Amino acid sequence: MFSTLFHIEQIEFPHAVNHHLFGLRPQYYGLFEDNDAKGRLMAIANYNNNLAEYWQMAGVGFFPIDSSNEAFKLGVNYMLYGLTH
Repeated sequence: MFSTLFHIEQIEFPHAVNHHLFGLRPQYYGLFEDNDAKGRLMAIANYNNNLAEYWQMAGVGFFPIDSSNEAFKLGVNYMLYGLTH
């Protein structure tokens, strides 16, 4: 998932101090076929991480540009993984 097209090395996006998720660590949960972690990933859930806000605010400058870029990369990886698996 984290290397479908873009290689994502860090999946902890820093939140701005005035953001409601500031200080919380993002978590990722996967649902695997037959409940086997070596099997096919069927769904993924982000917790304490709102990727859509990074996409929405990319042109405003509310979040650092590096974090916004990583959020776009992760979103593209999600989409391509879903289309190819």
